[in-house]
Amino acid sequence: MDGISQDRTFVPTSLGQQSGLHSPPSANSRRFEVVDWAAWAPGLTESTAWLPWPDTIPPVSDELPTLAEMPSMMRRRLDRLGRMALQAAYHCQAGKTPIIFASRYGDLSRSADLLRALAETGTVSPTQFSLSVHNAIAALYGIANSDTSNYSAIAAGAETTEAAFIEAQGLLADGAEEVMIVRYEDRADLLPGFLFNSCRPHAWACRIRATNEAGISLRCRLAQPEDCAQYQTLDFAELHFLITDTPALERRSSNRIWHWQKHA
Repeated sequence: MDGISQDRTFVPTSLGQQSGLHSPPSANSRRFEVVDWAAWAPGLTESTAWLPWPDTIPPVSDELPTLAEMPSMMRRRLDRLGRMALQAAYHCQAGKTPIIFASRYGDLSRSADLLRALAETGTVSPTQFSLSVHNAIAALYGIANSDTSNYSAIAAGAETTEAAFIEAQGLLADGAEEVMIVRYEDRADLLPGFLFNSCRPHAWACRIRATNEAGISLRCRLAQPEDCAQYQTLDFAELHFLITDTPALERRSSNRIWHWQKHA
């Protein structure tokens, strides 16, 4: 499993070159454009439901995506998190391209069930364990599609989305024509007050490619005391930026500011 730890920051100064925290972002950061996108959440099951951006997000329900594209024997192995992620992936895919699966928590509820079983019986199901690892959803997608293309599974705390796009830009700089990013989270009732409990179930995917014209840039810098960018971790902030006319987005995570910007 490929991953980017929460303690590391990648600054896209000339992608393909890693920059330290204290290096200012380059004025020539690589840019990308969104070729296509798809999203799925309970109550928002079609891409058209996300445009224009909904003023009122429907309440969370137990609705599941049909995921008819996947063989039923494999589909039954997935819980809601995996079904949402792969439904978005199937709706966005176009041929075989590198894919980055990105989730802050992954299938944490399945892992919690395994820990409970271990505490109560001293054993765990090998099948359930194999499905709990962070790249299991990506692996099932590859198996179902007989796709041996490069894929990564990333978790980087509150910066998971940014880490996924930095990884994608690295692949583009390395010669990939397009890269698909699949971003997904679900909720589970674990510890009281735990952030995971309030997460809205959702998944979205987009395919991006490099561009020398206009496009979107993503930069990172150290936060200063006067910075007012807000922590935005488990909502749809980045998707909202990508699919609407929003010109810029700033997200703060710990001591870093991530700046997304569209260029005309």
